[in-house]
Amino acid sequence: MTTTATSITPATAPATAMTAAAAPARPRLTAAEYATLPETLLPTELIDGEIVEMPAPTLHHQRLAARIFKVIDQLKPDGEVYFAPADVHLDDRLVVQPDVLWVAADNTRCVNVEDKYFRGAPDLVVEILSPGTAFHDRVTKFALYEQHGTRELWLIDAAEGLIEVWSREEAAFRRVGLYGRQQTFTSPLFNQPVAGPALFGEATA
Repeated sequence: MTTTATSITPATAPATAMTAAAAPARPRLTAAEYATLPETLLPTELIDGEIVEMPAPTLHHQRLAARIFKVIDQLKPDGEVYFAPADVHLDDRLVVQPDVLWVAADNTRCVNVEDKYFRGAPDLVVEILSPGTAFHDRVTKFALYEQHGTRELWLIDAAEGLIEVWSREEAAFRRVGLYGRQQTFTSPLFNQPVAGPALFGEATA
C-alpha cells in the first residue's frame, strides 16, 4: 500500500458532554460479514475484526505494482497473479489486500471462493511500502503472512528503491537479502533471477 489509514482523534477537544464521554466502540466484524459490505475500489482491510480504510494509491504506486505484476506473471510456473484490491481472508477476523500476490496451481490452502475472494495465504505476497504504511506492512501484515503460511514475501520500498526478500523456512520467515533497484536477486520460490530494473522500470546500469 502507498497510503495509510487516517484516524481522526483530536488532541484537544471542548469539554462537553459529547466529547467527555467515550465514543461507542465500533462493532467488530467477521470476515463473512465483511464480505457482504458494498463493493469498493478503495483499499480496505479487516484487522482483528476492525475495518481499516485507506485512500487510493498514488499513480507511482500503481505503475510500480503493474510492473511487478508483469514480472511475476512471466516468472510463475503456473497458477494466477493478482493485484489489489483482491481480498485475502486469512481467518475469521482478518482480511488483507496485498499489492500483488501469486497463488500456485497446487496450493490447496489458498482457495478461490466463487471468484469473490481468497481464503488462505497466497504463495507469494508483494507489499509496496510508503512512509505512512511501513509499520503496518513491515510489522502487522508481515506477522500475519508469516503466521498463516505465505511462502515468500517481497517488501518494496518505492522511495528508496529497495527490495527486501523473505522466504519461509519451516514456521518462520528467513531474510534472503536486501537489494537495490539495479541489482538482481534469486527468488527461492521461483528459483529464478529477478532483475531490479525490471521491477522499477529502469534501464540496466
